[in-house]
Amino acid sequence: MSQTSSSSDSKPQLLHLVFGGELETLEGHEFRDLEGLDIVGIYPDYQSAYAAWKNAAQRSVDNAMMRYFIVHLHRLLEPNGLKSAQPATSTT
Repeated sequence: MSQTSSSSDSKPQLLHLVFGGELETLEGHEFRDLEGLDIVGIYPDYQSAYAAWKNAAQRSVDNAMMRYFIVHLHRLLEPNGLKSAQPATSTT
């Protein structure tokens, strides 16, 4: 089981997804085999996601068609940023 932090001085959780697969062409972002995608994992911050991305990318360095990506899930979940978690105030 993973540990969770509830301290008020902890940094916000900014989820990132790392995944990759073989591309159809070097110029595009379409994958050859969607069922064969390598889902590396979901990480609580960019630094740990970057470390996982780098490790996965280095393992596939011999395959020019293989690409790994970092998706900023926190931007999809909170498109307005951290401000959206704050209550709205009325200025009437």
